[in-house]
Amino acid sequence: QVQLIESGGGSVQAGGSLRLSCTASGRTFSSYAMGWFRQAPGKEREFVARISWSGDSTNYADSVKNRFTISRDNAKNTVILQMNNLKPEDTAVYYCAADRSYTVVALLRGSWGQGTQVTVSS
Repeated sequence: QVQLIESGGGSVQAGGSLRLSCTASGRTFSSYAMGWFRQAPGKEREFVARISWSGDSTNYADSVKNRFTISRDNAKNTVILQMNNLKPEDTAVYYCAADRSYTVVALLRGSWGQGTQVTVSS
């Protein structure tokens, strides 16, 4: 299994930007598909974005499409979530996930980080 550590959360006003990072342990990072999920208070955990092993395929939830960008640097064992034009409804704890399979179901069942809080005020 891979261990994940997220960073980069914080508080920002609506319309602002944040950049989340997730760093993975181990030497097999490139064999893992990566994803970001989020969970707001009182709500279920939801899919945000995912990226394939080499980074040539990405997929986004409709709610973040054209605002968020997921990328990865396999040399640095890092996946990035660039979040622009943030809205109050983006407020949540954001989690990084990893699995050898690219499916959302597999990522949900894979390895997870501890999460990082993102708060967007209006």
